[in-house]
Amino acid sequence: MDTFTPWSALIGGLLIGTSAALFLVLNGRVAGISGILGGLIPPERGHVGWRLAFLVGMFVSAPVYVMAGGTLPPVELHASLPLLIVAGLIVGFGTRLGAGCTSGHGVCGIGRGSSRSIVATLVFMATAVTTVFLARHVIGM
Repeated sequence: MDTFTPWSALIGGLLIGTSAALFLVLNGRVAGISGILGGLIPPERGHVGWRLAFLVGMFVSAPVYVMAGGTLPPVELHASLPLLIVAGLIVGFGTRLGAGCTSGHGVCGIGRGSSRSIVATLVFMATAVTTVFLARHVIGM
């Protein structure tokens, strides 16, 4: 977090919010990653192309940014592979249980004024705070 500035956070938030709003206005769809990915399993006829393009864009954007001269912060993982796998499965289960993920509810749902998304995001955040507290101060990870 050495390079954090309120301006970079504001610009990033504006870009994310604008892109989510444009996606909704232009396509009539919410830019929630779990819903976009979930629509590929099984594939929804007529919706495979845009879903794949969205997901490929997520993965290609970082290398394109680096090729354009940008630098990415180093990634340090302090968890074992089995723990990461279990955490990923729990998150996947939670997105199905909550009918969406943090991008769908937190960015798109709150922006639309959805009370269901506001509650879901509050639950996500409370769960995250509790998990970090337990992992760092009770379990000692």
